[in-house]
Amino acid sequence: MKTLFSFGFIFFSVVCFAQKMSLHEKNLIPHQVSMSFQNLNGEKVLRVEKDTTIKAVDEPTFVKIKDINFKNGEIEVKVFSRLLKSAPAFARGFIGLAFRIDDNNTKYESIYIRPTNGRADDQIRRNHSIQYYSYPDFKFDKLRQISPEKYEAYCDMGLNEWIMIRITVDGNKAKLFLNDSKQPSLIVNDLKMGENATGGIGLWVEIGTEGFFKDLKITHK
Repeated sequence: MKTLFSFGFIFFSVVCFAQKMSLHEKNLIPHQVSMSFQNLNGEKVLRVEKDTTIKAVDEPTFVKIKDINFKNGEIEVKVFSRLLKSAPAFARGFIGLAFRIDDNNTKYESIYIRPTNGRADDQIRRNHSIQYYSYPDFKFDKLRQISPEKYEAYCDMGLNEWIMIRITVDGNKAKLFLNDSKQPSLIVNDLKMGENATGGIGLWVEIGTEGFFKDLKITHK
């Protein structure tokens, strides 16, 4: 007697589409920051500075992109950071991205860089060149306390130079790539908002930073 087996095949199609975002005032919403367009080395780019009335750190201090609902995919942008004359001694040129921002700017994920640490003579500072945090419950100091080294990493970088930041997001995982590196400089395997979170994208700065942004590209998966 012959036994016949029936095999069914299910094919899944992954659809990706990219948005190259023009940074114009009409599609940007500053939140607890000031923004302007300035010429930097012959290019017109977006300048962002944190509101001086915001004293706490790792806060929603970003320029939010209008009409973006991001869940999984890739965010790419070029950043340029320098210290303000008024920058405190602990300023590091903090600059980066916020993503999956909720409608009220009360929850989001973020990965940012500390350019001054990338070439510091102190190895401990170098180890803190890149930072992940999740607002509001998991700022950098809490994560450093409960999971030392897990959410921070080193990569060569410096002030006063364009740095390409590329973040890939898939479920509860995120990876940060800098410049043309094919390997991630930071891997986060447990995004605190969970794998189903969605929301906006923001260009983020912290205290003491004069931050510049250009060439934003968003790929949805």
